[in-house]
Amino acid sequence: MATPTTIKRRAKTYNRSLLLVAGLGGLLYGIDVGIIAGALPYLEATSGLNAQQLSFVVAAVLMGTVISTVFAGLLADRLGRKRLMILSGMLFAASIPMIALSHGYEPLILGRLCQGISAGLIGVVVPLYLAECLAPEQRGQGTAIFQWLLTIGIVAAALVGMYFSLRVEEVAKLGNPRLLFAFKDRAWRGIFWVSLPPGLLFVIGSFWVAESPRWLFRSGKKDLALAALLRSRSPEQAKMEIDEMERNLAAERAKSVGRKAAESLLRRKYVIPFLLACLILALNQTTGINSIIGYNTAILIGSGLSDVQAHWGYIVFTLVQALATIIGVLLVDRKGRKFLLSVGTAGIVVSLLVAALLFQRTDSRRVDARQAVQAMVGGRNSVELHFTPELERKWVTAAGRPELAGQAASLTIIYSYGDFSAATPVVRSNDLESAVLTLDRKSCVPANGVLAFFSNPFGNLAQARKAPLRIRHALITPLPSEGNGWVVAICMFLFVGFYALGPGICVWLALSELMPTRIRSNGMSIALLFNEMISTFIAAVFLPTVGRYGYAFMFYGFVGFTVLYFIAVTFFLPETKGKTLEEIEAYFSRTGKAGPEWRRADSN
Repeated sequence: MATPTTIKRRAKTYNRSLLLVAGLGGLLYGIDVGIIAGALPYLEATSGLNAQQLSFVVAAVLMGTVISTVFAGLLADRLGRKRLMILSGMLFAASIPMIALSHGYEPLILGRLCQGISAGLIGVVVPLYLAECLAPEQRGQGTAIFQWLLTIGIVAAALVGMYFSLRVEEVAKLGNPRLLFAFKDRAWRGIFWVSLPPGLLFVIGSFWVAESPRWLFRSGKKDLALAALLRSRSPEQAKMEIDEMERNLAAERAKSVGRKAAESLLRRKYVIPFLLACLILALNQTTGINSIIGYNTAILIGSGLSDVQAHWGYIVFTLVQALATIIGVLLVDRKGRKFLLSVGTAGIVVSLLVAALLFQRTDSRRVDARQAVQAMVGGRNSVELHFTPELERKWVTAAGRPELAGQAASLTIIYSYGDFSAATPVVRSNDLESAVLTLDRKSCVPANGVLAFFSNPFGNLAQARKAPLRIRHALITPLPSEGNGWVVAICMFLFVGFYALGPGICVWLALSELMPTRIRSNGMSIALLFNEMISTFIAAVFLPTVGRYGYAFMFYGFVGFTVLYFIAVTFFLPETKGKTLEEIEAYFSRTGKAGPEWRRADSN
């Protein structure tokens, strides 16, 4: 018979292995979010996709998560947490060759959708699995490690992107445009290939860990549930939790006797935590976190940094996120979820507000050279423009701002054919290798009715296929100084640091801890669905909105929603540190006031 010391040592070893495997899920989620930032400049330079299409490439992962989160809770209940983890890892591994070997818009979107479906499943099942497997005193730290490895995934993606950025810079010095184009094409594909090994490791590790004891118990497999608990607990702790599950289930059945299932789900203990979790997850996305990660290099380039400087800035950005997450891991079970969320959201508001003010100063000097560009286009239905310093001087002067002529500037053109509009990527007049813009019907008008519906539900596709090219806006923005760029970069570092300290860690805890056992998996799916729908919408409109209104407009919007986030977590979110899932469920079933033991925990 094993001694208490041996049992404790085995449990400690298993818990570490469990955290490592579940953490690999966070790593994959981070790679899903961060990999596109390093690949995007080279994909943009070689794919021929316009700004709207590039936005959909970025947003496709988020669209995939919307699709998968609809079914993730049902699948987690039907298949079990462990099997769903295996399935999500296999789907991620399969998506990489689909993306890296793609040629054309449709297969690229399909691969990114598969990657997003994998991310959506991981985003539901891994926090759910951790919440149901870990002891109360480890749950906060365990879920925080998931978030920490998520940030490590973003750091790894940034480092890979930086490696290829340096290689591209070396090839550019050779002065061979065809060689440079070919290398950029290989670069974005290579960035995706590097992310394959973590997916394979996650699949292998998921086969080794035990199934969730609470899923086993709810499935009527009490003996297997006890065996799963014994892998990570002492016999006394395991028996105590099994007894608590039995009492909770018995009480639930007693209350639901003679009631319809739909009526029981409308009780306070289900509705209040569900709505609170949905609100927190929705507001978590309206901080702009996923779009700021995905477009980070573009933001830094637009603030005044060079391409290489922007890639270095993105690496620092990801390192700050990882380091702040470590601090959050150490504090989440000491200071509590509510404290970290309040501090984090307050810091986000301040950092984004300063960044918005800096971009507003730059955007105020923007010139719309629409008439000059339309005159150059004439009656043609497609045109290729090379944005040179000479052309910049001509257009700025024609727009009535000769004092800005001769300065290095960026250009984005918003054009349309009938009811459908597109925005070109942002190019710089001092970057002669990439300052070529192509405006044609193929890059603006959707290829079929399905794509047309998502682009403009009220648009006339047949008319757009015959309509002339119209220049809506040709926005020329003088490039800010390098110093301005580094100040914006510091704001971005502070933004992600505060996000990682609070919302980055605690949002997963809020999702998994607040939901009662009966609705946890499906409730998490629905809450994450709202979360990913908002994230997808923000990512899809980010580039076109920035092209039309500037970064300041987007950042002010993020600030406003984060103020609401601060109010929600400060005044409406209860503290859940140190509580079992059954105790948290009991709290929401009360009439409104917490008991003395809860208030003591809240004040610690």
